[in-house]
Amino acid sequence: MTLIASRPAPRAAEAGAAFATPTIIHLSTALLLSALIQVPWQSIAPAAASWGLIGLCGVVYALVVVRRMRRQTAYQPEFEDWLCHGVLPLAAYAILAISAFATPFHSREALFGVGAAALLLLFIGIHNAWDSTSYHVFSSGRDTKE
Repeated sequence: MTLIASRPAPRAAEAGAAFATPTIIHLSTALLLSALIQVPWQSIAPAAASWGLIGLCGVVYALVVVRRMRRQTAYQPEFEDWLCHGVLPLAAYAILAISAFATPFHSREALFGVGAAALLLLFIGIHNAWDSTSYHVFSSGRDTKE
């Protein structure tokens, strides 16, 4: 965000809620999942409950982000934006929630699901951070009239 040369337009706040904040959430969630998986739990049930709750909250948050993307007017999202800010995060959080429910029956596979979700959230966060930075670098010098 420090790369923005001029003060952002007032509409940029609604775009930030749709594009910037979710990037931080996804990266933080990947870090949290990595920490949770390292805790020496007495059984897998508390860990599964933790990542299941994170997954369910993430599904709700991903749907809120999609709604924010639709409502903001500062930027017209393209296919890649819908994919990386909407579809893939929703899939990652859904995998996380489903893995929690599968844990009692398929613990090994559930742990692979948690790993896949964490890795997907990490890649989404990296992609979106790079995409956002690139957008600001290349669009900050343009004449942006409202």
